[in-house]
Amino acid sequence: MIQSILMMGGLGVVIGTALVIASKAFYVYEDPKVVAIDDVLPGANCGGCGLPGCTANAQAIVEGKATVNSCVAAGDDVAHAIAGIMGVSVSDKEPEFAGPGCYYGNADADLTYTYQGVRDCRAAAMLLGGMKVCRIGCLGLGTCVSACKFDALSMGPDGLPKVNQENCTGCGACEKICPKNIIRLTSVTRRIMREYTVEDCTTPCQRACPSGIDIKEYVRLIREGDYTGSLSVIKERMPFPTVISRICPALCEFDCRRLFQDETVAINGLKRFVCDYEMTQDQRIQPYKAPATEKKVAVIGGGVEGLSAAYFCARLGHAPTVFETTDQVGGLLRKAIARQRLSMDILDWDIQGIQDLGVTVKTGVCIGVDMTIPDLLRQGFNAVFTATGGWDSRMSRGEADQPVPVFPGSHLLIDLVRAGHDKNIQVNCGKQAVIAGGGKYLAAAVNALVEKGVQKITIVSRHKKEDPDFDPSRVDDAAKDTVTFVFNAGITKVMGKDDTLAAVEATDLTSGRRFHIDADTLVIGAGRFPELVFIPSQAIPNANLDIADEKPKSDTPLAWQGVELPKKPDTRSREGLLSDQDIISEYPAAVSAINGGRKAAAAMHNLMYGLVFADPDKMITSQTPLQDVSDLHQVAPSPRNIFDMAIQKHDQTAHTSLTPGQADAGSTGFSEKNALNESERCLQCGLICYEKTRES
Repeated sequence: MIQSILMMGGLGVVIGTALVIASKAFYVYEDPKVVAIDDVLPGANCGGCGLPGCTANAQAIVEGKATVNSCVAAGDDVAHAIAGIMGVSVSDKEPEFAGPGCYYGNADADLTYTYQGVRDCRAAAMLLGGMKVCRIGCLGLGTCVSACKFDALSMGPDGLPKVNQENCTGCGACEKICPKNIIRLTSVTRRIMREYTVEDCTTPCQRACPSGIDIKEYVRLIREGDYTGSLSVIKERMPFPTVISRICPALCEFDCRRLFQDETVAINGLKRFVCDYEMTQDQRIQPYKAPATEKKVAVIGGGVEGLSAAYFCARLGHAPTVFETTDQVGGLLRKAIARQRLSMDILDWDIQGIQDLGVTVKTGVCIGVDMTIPDLLRQGFNAVFTATGGWDSRMSRGEADQPVPVFPGSHLLIDLVRAGHDKNIQVNCGKQAVIAGGGKYLAAAVNALVEKGVQKITIVSRHKKEDPDFDPSRVDDAAKDTVTFVFNAGITKVMGKDDTLAAVEATDLTSGRRFHIDADTLVIGAGRFPELVFIPSQAIPNANLDIADEKPKSDTPLAWQGVELPKKPDTRSREGLLSDQDIISEYPAAVSAINGGRKAAAAMHNLMYGLVFADPDKMITSQTPLQDVSDLHQVAPSPRNIFDMAIQKHDQTAHTSLTPGQADAGSTGFSEKNALNESERCLQCGLICYEKTRES
């Protein structure tokens, strides 16, 4: 008995000693901050923070890799508690929530066959893509609902997922599990930055609209009597809704599917109806803004594109300032449109709405004279966008003979050629010049540069050597030794230090190879300066100029880069200045200029944060093959409603040549009754679906 007790006691001593040694050898230190934050987090382990569970998120917060409000399942109280543990403050976070992108469930959609397999969308998608004719449409089996951990999703009676935004945390579980990308996270930032892709269920009118307004949705809300909601949808992509509702060429109406049956829906007229409704209210209806980012951006030019860029920057949370040469913003909307088509009261109404969003306007400031782009960057602006218009804009101001470089070392070819004949026109050049394009005036430009003492001239042409857009033999013999030709290339970036241009980046249009050309002068063979986003070179990873990475001090040379805006893949050789997508004169329509401003705001946002631009090869273009509808069935004819007309005090025949979608000065627009009747004519289309006539 005693022997057994001694053996057990000895064994216990041995085991205890081993455990002590093991605890020392395998001891894992737990950071008390990680433990404390992990205890505060809700423990949902939803993955919405992008990490595998709450403990991983707590670790990332302590390491500075995640913010204190990175948990999407928690509220502000949790964020403040974590901030207290970390000893930091809480910054505002833009809310995100899920949103479905399909309009017709299986009960209303055309089916190719009935799916009888496993009740899971992923399984259905594997079998010939699902059960619907539409390759993009929702399969309706509710797999996204089962993935939601916060009771924010349910399947509606139409067989489509419905989102409870109050419960939705933006965790993204539904987005990750949907095999057809139907349900996605959305926010104001995502919606502004977004380009429509082949994976989206878009309508023909939406694709035809240069601004990409969700036309079907704003018409639907008019049908339901929600005029405020309808205008909010319009203002998602449109800073000048009241103006555009009066002057838009209404390209969307030419693609309306009702044309297969009778007459197009009066899309632009319905836009005017809700815009006029806003002007009768006591309070302006403003779109949602993202939380402030403490980023400052400058926009050079107060025309349609410049004001639009500032509008979208403000909605992204940045602080934009518009610098305008004249004493009033508005550009050609103010200078070139007849008053009977657009009154200045309407223009000023929309401009005031832009300013009310937080856009600062400074008039009487000429870039290149009163200040330079490097000056603005030194003043603390994180990005600068040039939307100065073209030579035609200068003519409207009476300044055709007063060329001013928008950015250091830049000149329009037309100014250089005219300066060769008119000594009153001053164009200052350095020793190394690059000419982009040139056409038939190239020889005159080269000769003018040689006369000004330029020692090296590089001509960058988008054409191939065997098919040039100019005849190299036209260059004077005396100048040929100074000229180098670069064919099949486009200029994609300009670079400089302080107030001097240093180089341009060119890209081979076939191989995509990028290379630099030293230059202190850039001559642009177009009627306007390029639309570029300028930022300090330090803001771009792997900047090509040899300068320190830290923020430049006042006595440190400022290195900067001007980057072209991303372009749609309409053409194979889309990169570089003077491509088919570049604007070489004024925009063909104000609505197109507005979309240019939105793209500029998105580009500034991406460049300031070092984000990757959207894949252009997935964007929808005029050449993208899409499923579509060629005829309508079960749709009853319905005549288009017309505007109510005001009493004219002048010649009634003065405005007989207006194009569809435009309203003359004698029109009061739609009455509420006519607007509701017109909204009923909309077929509420999807990609290949539409609303059939409802039986009474």
